[in-house]
Amino acid sequence: MNNATSLAVRPLIAALVVLVLGWLIYQLEPVLMPFIVGGLLAYLGDPVADRLELKGLSRTWAVVVCFFALTLFFLVLLFILVPLVVHQVKVLYGHVPMVFEWIKHVVQPWLIETFSLQANVFDVDSLKEKIVSQWGGSQDLIGTVLARATSSAGSFINFVVNLTLVPVVGFYLLRDWDILTAKLLGLMPKRYQGTSSRLGRECNEVVGAFLRGQLWVMASLALIYGLGLWMVGLKLALIIALIAGLASIVPYMGFAIGIIAAMLAGYFQFGLDWSLVFILIVFAVGQVIESVVLTPILVGDKIGLHPVAVIFAIMAGGQLFGFVGVILALPVSAVIVVLLRHIHEIYKDTEFYSES
Repeated sequence: MNNATSLAVRPLIAALVVLVLGWLIYQLEPVLMPFIVGGLLAYLGDPVADRLELKGLSRTWAVVVCFFALTLFFLVLLFILVPLVVHQVKVLYGHVPMVFEWIKHVVQPWLIETFSLQANVFDVDSLKEKIVSQWGGSQDLIGTVLARATSSAGSFINFVVNLTLVPVVGFYLLRDWDILTAKLLGLMPKRYQGTSSRLGRECNEVVGAFLRGQLWVMASLALIYGLGLWMVGLKLALIIALIAGLASIVPYMGFAIGIIAAMLAGYFQFGLDWSLVFILIVFAVGQVIESVVLTPILVGDKIGLHPVAVIFAIMAGGQLFGFVGVILALPVSAVIVVLLRHIHEIYKDTEFYSES
């Protein structure tokens, strides 16, 4: 096979591999969850385990320390944070009638008068009844989740198996992470191992900056917003801070969602009061800290993912592969960005690009 034919076949082989992998992920989606979550835990924990090895611990004991710390974190999350969130959800549920009364007597008349709408265009009472009836039956969040996960014997067994497999898979992958990556590199043809290693390092930098860095940014923003809103005296401080922190995976989205939700909650709790100004200050300070300190230090400029691309990747991953797709969307997108950069560099070296 000559060089021209070889160059023409390679993209077809790569496209075929991608299609086969996508088909396999789609077919295996119901059983992939514990392996993907375990893999992500191993990937996130590998730098910590490497540092512990440098301190003199064996790889196995380094992994044990990592999982012990992770277990403590989840126990704190389960026994402290979750009950607080459930309590605030119940508080939010108690505000629902007040919100709908405000919509009915303030927002609806203004919309009808401003846009010359018919008086019966909005059926606020019907919407209120539906939301109250649906939400009223699901205030016990933990009970509802467990009830759905264990609705039948098969579902219960699947739930327990998946929950058990996550730490097991994560432990073994983290223990053997360096060995597995070295073996994967060894599977490549020797003439491509240098390029593959360089691409792997770049992908690791991008994915690591996004996963590890962005997770720290999201957690830090949730903490800043939570403390600030708590100092203001907002009853729904925790749940708004968590939503704003999670939404910060897309730049400025967390700020926008958080400030709107906090201002509405503040209005219903305090009325037109100076507390609303303090809420604005909390989010302004959080945005400044994110832009000046958190993102430059924790994430940097290595990702190269446009905010619109982040939103599309999450939605497309969820649509194609469900929750597994949501988890894989951003790491896969980050790797694609790295590969596209190199394809662009190769393209710029071609005669076709250089021709005037």
